[in-house]
Amino acid sequence: MIGIFGGTFDPVHYGHLRSALEVKDIYGLTEVRLIPCAQPPHREQPVATPPMRLHMLELAIKDQPGLVIDTRELNRDGASYMVDTLISLRQEFKDEPLMLFIGSDAFNYLKTWHQWQHLFDFAHIIVMTRPGFEIHNIDDFFKARLASGISELAQCAAGKLYFQQITQLDISATAIRSIIAKQQNPGFLLPDSVIAYIRQHKLYQRH
Repeated sequence: MIGIFGGTFDPVHYGHLRSALEVKDIYGLTEVRLIPCAQPPHREQPVATPPMRLHMLELAIKDQPGLVIDTRELNRDGASYMVDTLISLRQEFKDEPLMLFIGSDAFNYLKTWHQWQHLFDFAHIIVMTRPGFEIHNIDDFFKARLASGISELAQCAAGKLYFQQITQLDISATAIRSIIAKQQNPGFLLPDSVIAYIRQHKLYQRH
């Protein structure tokens, strides 16, 4: 089973990394593919350039086997639509279960995603939630795809929805950029190697 974890990673931080590591262990995944988004269609464009965000990601995961960087969105022109990414991954991993991990905030806006219904044609969608999260008011489309447990996800390559509680660290890239802009110390929010890179290249400073 292959995990898929997308994001702008502007910058990558321990909230991303801890979530990726935790779902890898919970699901016994062969690997988790961290896929930096080139041009997010639903949010403001990243501050750091694609090569810089990629370099920070490389620094962050270099000692973590099983976390791998997938650059297909950076190599593709135009807006980075997840459905296109899943189609290309499915061509590569023919019958392997693919698991797209998204946060509960992203799930709330899933119906605004490009061709969102077709995401289920190519992968399972796992919504990462905080402990104590309860499922409320999901419609018939989602109810029909709701899996009863992790074992059900392994039995088919795509098409299921599952809610997975994980230890979500309350860290955001927006807050980190703000801390750096105020010339405060972002230590313990992201790897030291990434902080050193940000300082070296004077990223996220007020202009």
